[in-house]
Amino acid sequence: MPEHENSADSAADASGGESTRVLIIVVRSGGFAGISRRWRVEPDPAEEPRWTTLVERCPWDAPPEHPDAGADRFIWTVHARVPDADLQRELPDSELTGAWRELVEAVREAGSRDDDPRASRGGPFAEPADPGN
Repeated sequence: MPEHENSADSAADASGGESTRVLIIVVRSGGFAGISRRWRVEPDPAEEPRWTTLVERCPWDAPPEHPDAGADRFIWTVHARVPDADLQRELPDSELTGAWRELVEAVREAGSRDDDPRASRGGPFAEPADPGN
């Protein structure tokens, strides 16, 4: 599984900055209408161990099982930033099981939903677009 590093994040990590906070983003795309949905959770420090455990239980490096056949299937993209890793994985609906399903459902239940496509500009951890612009 490829890990992503942002030089600004690296500098903040070295200085003990905000980038060490846990951040998880789930994006569901595809389906009949082709509309993307996005959920985001950035837990309080007291809740971070629970979320880190959910992230660590997922098989980030496992090879894909099998792609879904047919049109109009959902694709799930999971981005997770935890203190020692910046992870990303794309999963078809058929692979959203076990630890993956637990993580995605937890994010969807606890996180804020952002359906504004402008919010995904600038990468998976970009801040939501300012509605005043």
